[in-house]
Amino acid sequence: MKFFLDTANLQEITEARSYGILDGVTTNPSLMAKEGIRGKKAILAHYLAICNLVDGDISAEVLALDYKGMLDEAHELADLHSNIVVKIPCTMEGIQAINTLTQEGISTNCTLVFSLGQALLAAKAGATYVSPFVGRLDDICEDGISLVASIVECYDTYGFNTEVLAASIRHPQHVVRCLEVGADVATCPLSVIQSLFRHPLTDSGLAKFIADSLK
Repeated sequence: MKFFLDTANLQEITEARSYGILDGVTTNPSLMAKEGIRGKKAILAHYLAICNLVDGDISAEVLALDYKGMLDEAHELADLHSNIVVKIPCTMEGIQAINTLTQEGISTNCTLVFSLGQALLAAKAGATYVSPFVGRLDDICEDGISLVASIVECYDTYGFNTEVLAASIRHPQHVVRCLEVGADVATCPLSVIQSLFRHPLTDSGLAKFIADSLK
């Protein structure tokens, strides 16, 4: 399973890259705003800065809601760097745009996916990735991991090439469960990736080894 970092923070990206396990980055307008990145020119420049830090797929999101606007933004984003994957919401216009971009050879990430039906449409349109939002489903008492598992099973059964990119990951157990059900990618905040390093038995074991070495 690939690890993507879900952020727009360049320092966090540099930190995750230093671990040697970073495969890509996802971001969105909210994460950009959190870093004070606003306005088209600044956002495009920031995407390029991320691409220069990471040798992997970088999901860059369109803001338009109409088909033509999505295509115009998608072409502009794709022209920035060869690693850009255009992130498009799972709406009727979004699926139409994904289908067109697929025919043009442009990679896409169908985002804001909350049902198996939506994931099916994304795959049939040729999306490179589909992003089910695990944590947001859990927030409304639905099972986000079950949706990931259902999408993986559907794609395996029917031979779709779309990769399942589990998003809205809130804690390390989400990562482990996504791994168990066969997700291709998990995109996580840096804190979640860092939490995977930690286990109390590792800490106590190291403490005992050090104590014993001093006897």
